[in-house]
Amino acid sequence: MALAFLLGYLVGGLPVAFWFGTLRGKDLLREGPDFLSALEVLGPVPGLLVLFLELFQGALGVALGEGVAGSPLGGLLGGVGAVWGQAFSPWLLFRGGRALAPAAGALLAVDPRLLLLALFLFALLYLAFRRPGRAVLAVALALPLLAALLGKTPSHLLFGLLVGLPVAFRHLGDPQ
Repeated sequence: MALAFLLGYLVGGLPVAFWFGTLRGKDLLREGPDFLSALEVLGPVPGLLVLFLELFQGALGVALGEGVAGSPLGGLLGGVGAVWGQAFSPWLLFRGGRALAPAAGALLAVDPRLLLLALFLFALLYLAFRRPGRAVLAVALALPLLAALLGKTPSHLLFGLLVGLPVAFRHLGDPQ
């Protein structure tokens, strides 16, 4: 099971946005090496490519974890590892991005309904308060409750908590 988490962590930690920025002569470490920064600094095409690749990192973490462990629990651990890897990349001396895209990819791979619930809650909170950073923070902390609404197992509740924590941590200082 530890191998499932480790593989997810190493895959999720690959600094895709940082590499795209380096190819364009930009240092995304100042902005945060994730797809949001890539969209702002590099433009829409590189930003969307980074988004797609980071979503894939989260889903790949789930697939690798499940394949290595031979169980759905391994997939949950691999997905958690991918999110933590993006937030605290071992390739960038434990700096990283906001972990939104790998979290969405992991949620999609584990249960698409969980991702849809999270997006729905984000939309409601954003429409109510017009503060995207705070809406993301609230949704990240609510992931275990969203899993409970779907009647998932205690493992899924823990998955929601462990996916939401690094996302919430990375959004704590967000003034939005």
